[in-house]
Amino acid sequence: MNARPALRQNDYSPVAAPQLGAWSPALSVSVVIPAHGGQDKLDLTLAALSVQTYPEHLMEVLVVDDGSRPPIRLPELRPVNTRLVRVRDGWGISNAVNTGAKAADGEIIQRLDADMVACREHIEALARWHHVTDYLVTIGMKRFVELPPVTAAQIAAAKRLDEVFDLEGARSSSTEATIAKTDGLRKSRNPYHVCTGPTFALPREVFHAVGGLDPNVARGEDTEFSYRLAMHGVVFVPDTDAQAVHLGLPAQHRDRERAVRAVEPYLAHRIPLRRDLRKDRGRRWLVPYVEVVLDVTDTSESVVRQAVAAALDGKLQDVVVTLVGPWSRLDDSRRFALSDPCFELRLMRDLFAHDERVRLIDEAAPTPAPTPFRYRGPVDVPLHRATLERMIESVQKDLAGVLVVDLPDGRTARLERTSALGRAVLLSGPGDDLDAVIDATHGVRHEPPDRFWPAPAQPDPVTIPAPVKVTVEPPEKTLLRRLKSALRPN
Repeated sequence: MNARPALRQNDYSPVAAPQLGAWSPALSVSVVIPAHGGQDKLDLTLAALSVQTYPEHLMEVLVVDDGSRPPIRLPELRPVNTRLVRVRDGWGISNAVNTGAKAADGEIIQRLDADMVACREHIEALARWHHVTDYLVTIGMKRFVELPPVTAAQIAAAKRLDEVFDLEGARSSSTEATIAKTDGLRKSRNPYHVCTGPTFALPREVFHAVGGLDPNVARGEDTEFSYRLAMHGVVFVPDTDAQAVHLGLPAQHRDRERAVRAVEPYLAHRIPLRRDLRKDRGRRWLVPYVEVVLDVTDTSESVVRQAVAAALDGKLQDVVVTLVGPWSRLDDSRRFALSDPCFELRLMRDLFAHDERVRLIDEAAPTPAPTPFRYRGPVDVPLHRATLERMIESVQKDLAGVLVVDLPDGRTARLERTSALGRAVLLSGPGDDLDAVIDATHGVRHEPPDRFWPAPAQPDPVTIPAPVKVTVEPPEKTLLRRLKSALRPN
């Protein structure tokens, strides 16, 4: 495997995958198939896997039975190294995939649905990219077909999918249109959107580094997992040679409106970049949009109080504040409160202890994942109400990795993109300059503070009107004028 190249955004053009059939694979692959019922379709899936071009000694298949009744059985026509794994705790696709991944021996995890029939080159096509570098996620293609009267033996005997399926009448996946419009995702702003569950492959270490799939996500679990992969810094690579057919139409085609509503709560709480799902004012979400990190070491409580208030009272409300300080110094032993050497620190802890939007930690994490943005700046330079909103607006125009604001006193404030930080951590070694790596992969931009800390608006000058001369008529003149007006002919 070559050294990790510093790929720009999601442009994997500098990476050249080997030609199918003209290379020698070396990495082992574990195909994880979550299954709940559907034995007939699973038999076809396994038949297609039994004739893959990937070397059989480097491929294992784990069928994960997620509480099927009757239980899943392994058919005779299956890959040589096929195992049946029973789910013992929990349920659902995410839990089943995690169960299979934990039992897997392969260096690459290939996730595949139990109703997918893959072409013979499918596993090889996706695995070849991982032999070049190890921070890619490869995505297979799929088309939806009605299940024809076909046997597992016919599937295994077919050289191409169109020999047994009507591909002309198949329904294309919407993700393939997105892939085509974005130059194979090279120009995609959010490529994780198309990394859906039926077929994708990634290094086992990456799978476990992001925590696997979330068992608490019952719908949209593949999109949520792919979002966390994006925050980890991976590059998404679709491979059009990795063709497959999905047996039957997906659930959203049967009841699209209900399917969209079912997935919305899970993605709204866990994918902050879906701003369209977070329009309810005053709400709090599981994963915030921005983490504001302030170092409060040797800082007075009054300064910190002002900084926290400014961060939480801005135009952008989807924020949490992390206060970095030596909190571990504090204990609950007997002390004299007013002469406590940690008086300011303890005062701050007690002040913010019950505010769910304020976190106290000794050292900031390398990245704020899964939160997509992190702000870091001097604690004694409170945020303006518009600062965070304008900084994010600025970096979203060109997807810059870091925006550095050069303050007048020589210090800096910065907004960091988590996906850029994640990739820099993957590509760098001890002592490396992370900003130099981010500049190569996403760009680092410097700007003056004026736009982000605008000067207070000056009140409009007050114009004092000229005095108005008031003439008061005597009562008798006023009465006479009214009588003349009333008697005047129309």
